[in-house]
Amino acid sequence: MPDNHQKNIATFVHLSSFSRFIIPLGNFIGPVILWILHKDKSPFIDQHGKQIINFQMSILLYTLVLGAISLPFFAFTFFNGFDVFNSFHFPDFHFNFKKPSPFFYLTGGFVFFAVIAFVIEVVLIVKASLAARDGNFYNYPFTINFFK
Repeated sequence: MPDNHQKNIATFVHLSSFSRFIIPLGNFIGPVILWILHKDKSPFIDQHGKQIINFQMSILLYTLVLGAISLPFFAFTFFNGFDVFNSFHFPDFHFNFKKPSPFFYLTGGFVFFAVIAFVIEVVLIVKASLAARDGNFYNYPFTINFFK
């Protein structure tokens, strides 16, 4: 059974992923630093550190895949009325904003999915930190185990 100090460290390992709102890539830097400093002191902290790092790396991978899939749809939506061949003649340069493209709705769906995924990520991090506070292990769903 972990003591209060170990529970607090494990909780802060999870909550340190919110440092991304202050520091770029803080969702990786914070948990990695806390995990490296305390992983040898307790298997409880080691397990929680691996879980949050695996979760953040999985989220990054899913975000890159979603971005790679949605980028062409965004480009087709934005440049729908762009006249490519006459782009150097300014009178022929125009955008068509009258009728939305079907790609516009698909791009909106990707954005909606990304917002929902962000909310779920925040909820899961809070849930994991509460489990660590209570002295329980937590496994994030949809996580690829890079570190075992």
